[in-house]
Amino acid sequence: MPSVCLVCLLLASLTFGQAAQPATPAAARRQAENIAPTAAGEGPEVKVEPDEPIITVNGFCPDPAPPGDACKTVVTRTQFEKLTEALQPGMSLSLKLNVANAYARNLRMAGAGEKRGLDKTSAFEEEMRYARMQLLSQDLTRVLQTEANTITDTDVEDYYKKNQPSYEEATVARIFVPRAKQTTSTQTGATRQTEAQTKTDEDAMTKIAADLRARAANGDDPDKLQTEAYTEAGIPRNTADTKIEKVRRDALPPQHETVLNLKPGEVSEVFSDPAGAHFIYKMISKQTLPLENVKTEIRAVISSQRYRDSMKAFQGGVVFSDAYFNPPGRSATPPQRTPQRQRKKPPAPNDAGHD
Repeated sequence: MPSVCLVCLLLASLTFGQAAQPATPAAARRQAENIAPTAAGEGPEVKVEPDEPIITVNGFCPDPAPPGDACKTVVTRTQFEKLTEALQPGMSLSLKLNVANAYARNLRMAGAGEKRGLDKTSAFEEEMRYARMQLLSQDLTRVLQTEANTITDTDVEDYYKKNQPSYEEATVARIFVPRAKQTTSTQTGATRQTEAQTKTDEDAMTKIAADLRARAANGDDPDKLQTEAYTEAGIPRNTADTKIEKVRRDALPPQHETVLNLKPGEVSEVFSDPAGAHFIYKMISKQTLPLENVKTEIRAVISSQRYRDSMKAFQGGVVFSDAYFNPPGRSATPPQRTPQRQRKKPPAPNDAGHD
C-alpha cells in the first residue's frame, strides 16, 4: 500500500509499550472493531452510527474542561474513519484497532510534548518539513498507481496483439545432458580428477549431446535418449520423462527462449549453460492463449510498466558528495543496483544427482 510507511510511523510507538499492555478481551475487541458476534461464515455487522463515539480518552482534554465536566476527548466513527481512509484506504478492522491504540496514546504524548514546548524547537520544524515531503510523496505514489491502473479493454487488446509471442504456450520434450561423467571417485570424493581428465570427460559429454540432438531430429524417442544420456554420464536411471507442459517464454532462461519459435516436431540446437550442462528441446505442440485467458495478467503488466514509466521522472540525476558520504579511509560502499527480474533456469529432470 502506498501509505504503509505512514501507517508504520503511526504504529511504531506500539512496540515500545506493547509488553506492558494487557491483552484486549474478545468483547472489547469486538466493540473497538464495531463487530457484533455473528454466526459462522457471516461478515461483520457495523453497529455504530457515524456520529457515535468509538474512542474515549478519559483524563485528557486539549482545553480545560468546563466546571463540573469530566476531562475527556471523544472521537466519533466519522472522525476516526476520515483518518484511517487518509492513511490507508480500505484499512482492515484489525489494523484500525492498532491505529486506535496508537492514536489514543499519541494524543496524550503530543499534549505533554506541547506543554514542554517541543513543538517550538528547530528540530521539530525539520521533522515536520521532512514529514510533509514524505506525505506528499506517498500521496503522489497513490495517485500514480491509480492512474496506472486505469486500463481500458482497448489497451488490453492492443497490448495482446503487439505481444502475442509472449502468450504462446507449448508442450516440449527436454533432454538434459550432464556436464561430465560421474565416476565412483567423483561421486564419493575419494580422489580428485586432474584438469586434463575433467576436460576430456566434458568434451565427451559435449559430443554425446550433439549425437543425441541429431538422433532426436531423426525421430528417436526423447525419453529413450534421456535415459542414454544418464547412462553415458554414469548416472543409474532406468526410465526418464522428458515431457514438460504449459511452457511460456518467460519461464525459460533468455538463451532458451528461441525454443518457442520451433514448429511441432522440430528440435532445437544444443543449449549449454554456464555450468556446462546441455539441454535439447523438441517441440511437441504449441498454442497461443486466447485473450480472455490472459486479460488479468496483461492488466497487471500494463499497470506495472506505466507506474515504472511515471517514476522515471523522479529517478536519477542525483550526485552525492564522496567527500562527505565516502571520506578517505572509509571502506567504499558498493553501489546499489535495481534488481532485475529473476528467471529460473529449467531444472534438470529428477534423478539422484539432479533434483
